[in-house]
Amino acid sequence: MELHNLTPEKGSVKNKKRIARGQGSGRGGTSTRGHKGAKSRSGYSRKRAFEGGQMPLQMRLPKRGFKNPNRVNFIALNLDRLQEINEKYGLKDVSIDALYEKRLIKKGDKVKVLGNGEITTAVNVTVHAISESAKSAIESKGGSVTLL
Repeated sequence: MELHNLTPEKGSVKNKKRIARGQGSGRGGTSTRGHKGAKSRSGYSRKRAFEGGQMPLQMRLPKRGFKNPNRVNFIALNLDRLQEINEKYGLKDVSIDALYEKRLIKKGDKVKVLGNGEITTAVNVTVHAISESAKSAIESKGGSVTLL
């Protein structure tokens, strides 16, 4: 066997359908497109969500509510999670940079500390926002809170 006498397996290669090559081919006349109408024309492409002229579903459904462009999304960080972070990583100063370094938040995330759970050690927290209960719990254990 040599390169010049290699051939594909029998039946593995089919001939291309030759459309619109006269009546004798069996695919002449309408060229397998049926009779008349937009779909039979060249250059036809149906619009996305077109339902044959019926009012499309996304236009039939009502519009509700709105998205506030000024909304600020905070990553919630409860006191028990703060305690966990302190024990696991030994962080006495919990700041945005430290949390990002440990891959607990993403770049540009805003963090708010909430008062769920308990904290047993003194930690210095530097975050964007904090609830009153969380602030009092941290300061009662000898920690400090700094807002960015």
